[in-house]
Amino acid sequence: MSVISEVKQKMDIVEVISDYIPLQKAGRNFKALCPFHSEKHPSFFVFPEQQTWHCFGACGTGGDVFSFLMKKEGIDFGQALRLLAQRAGITLSSPQISRSAEDEKRERLFQINEATAEYYHHLLFNTKAGEPARAYLSKRKITPETMKRFRLGFSPDSWEALKKFLMSKGYEERELFEAGLIIEKEGGGNYDRFRNRLMFPICDIQGRVTGFGARVLDESLPKYINSPQTPIFDKSGNLYGIDQAKLAARQKNLVIIVEGYMDVLRAHQHGWQNVVASMGTSVTEKQVAIVKRSSKNIALSLDADAAGEEATLRSAEVLIDSLEKKVTPIPTWSGLVKYENILNAEIKVIPLPQGKDPDKVIDESPDLWQNLVEQALPMLDFAFKTIISKIDFNKAKDKSLAIQKLLPLVYEIKDPVRQAHYVQKLARRLTISESILAATLRKSPAAKKRQRLSEAIEQSRFTQQLVSNPIEEYCLALLLQYPELRQEARGLSTEHFESTENREIFIKWQRTEDISKLKEKLDANLLEHLNYLMNKPILDKNDWERQHALSDCILSLQERLSRRLEAGRELMFNLTREKEGLNAELAKLDEQGISSSEQLKEIFIKRGKPARTKEVR
Repeated sequence: MSVISEVKQKMDIVEVISDYIPLQKAGRNFKALCPFHSEKHPSFFVFPEQQTWHCFGACGTGGDVFSFLMKKEGIDFGQALRLLAQRAGITLSSPQISRSAEDEKRERLFQINEATAEYYHHLLFNTKAGEPARAYLSKRKITPETMKRFRLGFSPDSWEALKKFLMSKGYEERELFEAGLIIEKEGGGNYDRFRNRLMFPICDIQGRVTGFGARVLDESLPKYINSPQTPIFDKSGNLYGIDQAKLAARQKNLVIIVEGYMDVLRAHQHGWQNVVASMGTSVTEKQVAIVKRSSKNIALSLDADAAGEEATLRSAEVLIDSLEKKVTPIPTWSGLVKYENILNAEIKVIPLPQGKDPDKVIDESPDLWQNLVEQALPMLDFAFKTIISKIDFNKAKDKSLAIQKLLPLVYEIKDPVRQAHYVQKLARRLTISESILAATLRKSPAAKKRQRLSEAIEQSRFTQQLVSNPIEEYCLALLLQYPELRQEARGLSTEHFESTENREIFIKWQRTEDISKLKEKLDANLLEHLNYLMNKPILDKNDWERQHALSDCILSLQERLSRRLEAGRELMFNLTREKEGLNAELAKLDEQGISSSEQLKEIFIKRGKPARTKEVR
């Protein structure tokens, strides 16, 4: 974590701003007369949950704790950082040294894994020792082309062959431990982790080898083993085949998640190149974070057994919690705007014949697999079918359990007609009154959670995480790493950046086209952040993809700013509507609201989305 992020984590913006102006509680937030311009009614708001502030009056600006201190004290970013770090008890040191050492260590591990993958791949294709592995793959109908594309390999039946090979390349024993490639013996010494196994290099989305999966060639146990957790490998944060699947997933706007390595190989070999594997049972939040970069539409095809069904249901819950929600503006009766948080994704389940996995289905009948993909069930239909099929309708406890599992999923449906359909369906299957189910739905933990979230959204429009702003960072990374995109950034302004470190770099980037000169203008900690942005992985590989990604980032930032103004208008209206009349400042906010509504409309048109998509609930 950078020192900037550490300071943000330890600072309470309410406490800092309270040292300068008196704050008054306003719901979850705080209000005050703006310290930066004269006014009679409060237009300055502090949002503790997002650690941000904004003036909805004459200033029309906002930011984080850094920007407030800079504006109030008339100091630069470096001075603000030093003051806040001192207040937080954080010692500032040279940030480049630790980051450089960490980056160098990670790069070294990537190099070791790359050399290991090449070594195993060579043994599979070019040695007599690799014949059993080649025969196994041939028996499983995996072609040489697929083997090469996925860089499959073979680890020899030796205790130290890999160790000797890597040390001959100049790598140290200590580094091989860190990469998880050798294991320490209890009595001293060490040995190769992978021996006499078919090897599956596991790559990140950029194609770098992060770790390995390994399978025995007979039926001995354990059948599969994986690399342990390392600085560059976390099994729960990797998806097998994502580097090969990302382009097809974008083109088809669908990612299919299966369970195993062979499922992926078979699918890609037969043309379904948007398939990845979770390398286990349930899908994790970290894996969702990776896959949603390629598509927000996901189909699960895990094994067709009891464990697979349970894993599918758990994975569906993770997907619902982890996938992005679309904050949709909806006109209210008063002519203002209400925001509804709606899942911006489609989750389906590909049901498999009992006892078969995708590998077997595709092997026996590619046409059947195609039909199964096309007829994938909406996640909720699968959940209904699976859960209800296992309950005893004569037991009240079973019915209650089914309701507990299904109602949170029903609550996620924002279309009232579809939601009513599923409530009716559940009531009919369980022979329970619809009114009882509807009342239970309104009182469910999911409903309460949604209400709390809705309140937070309506009171503030700042939905980014405290210590990072991923859209801002990716936007800047594109602009910094690809200078030819500069002309595409005409729609950006400083107000689109909430994080002060991003805003400061954007301001200085606007003033110079030479990165070396830009670096000269930054203090040490901003330079650290610049280096982080300059080295941030860009997932979009060609010119068109990068231009499209930048356009998406800019639209998202513009939309966020417009929503902030829209929310401020409603917040101010709610606080002042009980007073007699509306003063000039409120009229100005009204004008800002009209302006921001028009901006939102333009953004929705650019994205091909309707500005009004849901009725008020």
